[in-house]
Amino acid sequence: MEIIRFTFLFFIIHTITYYIAGIINLQFSKKLYGGRNQLYKSFLRNISDPNEASSVNKKILPVQMIRAILMSVVLYPVIGFLGELSFGLRFLFMGGLMFIYADFCSAIPFSNTLEGIIYMKPKYVKPRVFWTIQMEAIVYSILFGLAAGWFLF
Repeated sequence: MEIIRFTFLFFIIHTITYYIAGIINLQFSKKLYGGRNQLYKSFLRNISDPNEASSVNKKILPVQMIRAILMSVVLYPVIGFLGELSFGLRFLFMGGLMFIYADFCSAIPFSNTLEGIIYMKPKYVKPRVFWTIQMEAIVYSILFGLAAGWFLF
């Protein structure tokens, strides 16, 4: 039962913090994800196009559920240990885990990852683009770390 509760709360925390960070970041990054001059037009859906935005909206919640379940399962072996840590250490661990492993050091090349710096063309990783995308990851990681540190254990 503890594992089901953990996974359910993980899903709720992940989804809410993911949406909050995305909404905040979208105010600064609309040109990256939509419009006629969309930076990522060759490989991302254009959120300014109603059909493509509809497709994103239909898939986002189910995919976030799958993502949260898979991310929570990986933590099952250390739930007890994490529960014994202070709030501050849980915050640092969970926030750091999301920022470092799930984002910045991810093996996926994107504008805000180390792999992206190596493999992507310069127009995708120039400092303005890098920091615009990175800010979403930072906001998400802080919010997730705070909420997970407080509610998961």
